[in-house]
Formats: sequence, C-alpha cells, structure tokens
Amino acid sequence: MTTPTDCQHGGDAPAPESNPERTTTPSQLSRRRFLQSAAAAATIGAAPHLRAQTQAPAAASPAPQSHPVPPRPVTLSVNGRAYTLQLEPRVTLLDALREYAGLMGTKKGCDRGQCGACTVLVDGRRINSCLTLAVMHEGENITTVEGLASNVALSPIQRAFIEHDAFQCGYCTPGQLCSATALLSEFRNGTASIVSADVRARPAALTDDEIRERMSGNICRCGAYANIVAAVRAAHDNA
Repeated sequence: MTTPTDCQHGGDAPAPESNPERTTTPSQLSRRRFLQSAAAAATIGAAPHLRAQTQAPAAASPAPQSHPVPPRPVTLSVNGRAYTLQLEPRVTLLDALREYAGLMGTKKGCDRGQCGACTVLVDGRRINSCLTLAVMHEGENITTVEGLASNVALSPIQRAFIEHDAFQCGYCTPGQLCSATALLSEFRNGTASIVSADVRARPAALTDDEIRERMSGNICRCGAYANIVAAVRAAHDNA
C-alpha cells in the first residue's frame, strides 16, 4: 500500500534537493571583472606580435646598381714632362704618380694627409697628393722629388740634407725635401707663419722656431728632426 507521499513523488524516486538562491558579494564581482579585463588586455597585446610572426617577410628591395665610370685620358705635367694617363675620376694624384706614371719617389704613408710623406709641389705650392684627385691638376706644373735636381746637379736643399745627415730610414725624405723647397720659397716671398712676431709683416729671420713650425706637416718616424732643421737653415743661409 502506497502512501500519498509515495504517489506524489513517483514511487521510489528520491525527492529533489532544494536549490537555495546563490548570492554574489561585491568583492567577488570586482575580482571577476578584474580577471576579465586582464585577460582582454593580454589578448590585445599579443595580437600584433602573433600577426607579425605569421606574416611572410617582405621581399628585399634590390640594391641600386652602381655603374663604374670608365677611365678617361688625363694629361699631367710632371717635372717638365707631359704624361697622358688613362684614369678614373676617383684616382688620387698620389696613385696617379706612383701607379700610372711610374714615379715611385713620392711615398704613400698614412694616406690620410697627416704624415706628409706624399708632399709634392703644384705650381710651386706644397700639397698632400693623397688628398687630391689627379683630374683636378690638368694644366698645372707638378714637381715631385725626382724633379728637384736640375740635370745631374742636386738642388741646394738636397745637398744640405746629405751634408747634415737629415734622413735616417729615408722613407719620409722625399716629402721632407719637397716641403723644405716650398718653405724656402715661401719665406723669400715674405709669407708669415703662426710663430712670426707680426703676421702682417715680412718675417725678419728664418729662425729654428720658424723652420719647425713650417715643417710641422711632415713627420719623421726615425726622429731626424734636429738634422732636418739644420739642413733647412744651412740651405737658406747659403742661398
């Protein structure tokens, strides 16, 4: 015999449990919103990085091709002789003299215009031939160490260098000789230097200080400076 209760709940079926209403506290709600915001921010921040990884690398643009400038004839007047050389515009005067004209007396030292070993005379003015282009000197008179002597006679400054032993290893000597030759001409023309008492007036005397200052662009690795100064002074006094 079944009881009314059994019929109401379908026989042996257990009675359903009661589901009390769930409540959410303010602190739980704030924590949930914080976690949702943090997850959204992390997703947005990672999206560009993931997209960059999946993108195929862009094809590199081809490097611009440089077309070499062909050599052209350049005529240089060196030591009273005309040399017609096939030179690229970028060839320095130093390389033109050594590699193309075969005048090996002019030396390549630092190749940066600091040591003075490559000094030559252009229209009587001394320059560092490693710092200028050969094409810039067409029509000018260039003198190298090979052109200082006349015929078989040495120049006064060459004789003075020998008499005063103003060279040791000799590598810097061609530049020293060309620079000293221009120095004597500059002094005779009244050109002042930074150590002259009055740069507006002709220097009174070619002192040792004047010689040292005027030769300061030429470096001697061996240290023959004292003999170089003596040789320049002797060449000036005997002129």
